[in-house]
Amino acid sequence: MPVTREFKDTVQARIKQDRKYRKELLREGVASLLAGDLDTGKAILRDYINATIGFEELSRVTKRPTKSLMRMFGPAGNPQARNLFEVIGHLQRSTGLSAIHGGFTATSCPRAHK
Repeated sequence: MPVTREFKDTVQARIKQDRKYRKELLREGVASLLAGDLDTGKAILRDYINATIGFEELSRVTKRPTKSLMRMFGPAGNPQARNLFEVIGHLQRSTGLSAIHGGFTATSCPRAHK
């Protein structure tokens, strides 16, 4: 079921206003990737990027073309681990948040036991 534009706008507004929500969204995106749910992780991180730093600024700091970054986090994107973790590291530094504060355990990742 496609997400409506209004819902996306609501999520992005909350990301901009609520630091705790922003932190949890970043953490959830990374946790989804680590648990093997690449599509969900990419979608969450794409929304996070759009609402925080934006793809243009991310392109400038990572020295990767904007279009490449957008494809990387798009539905058909298949990012290399090196590129993906470079972006995640930058998102953490640029926002002052840590997606893995306290670390992950097998029980904290919902799909780890599949």
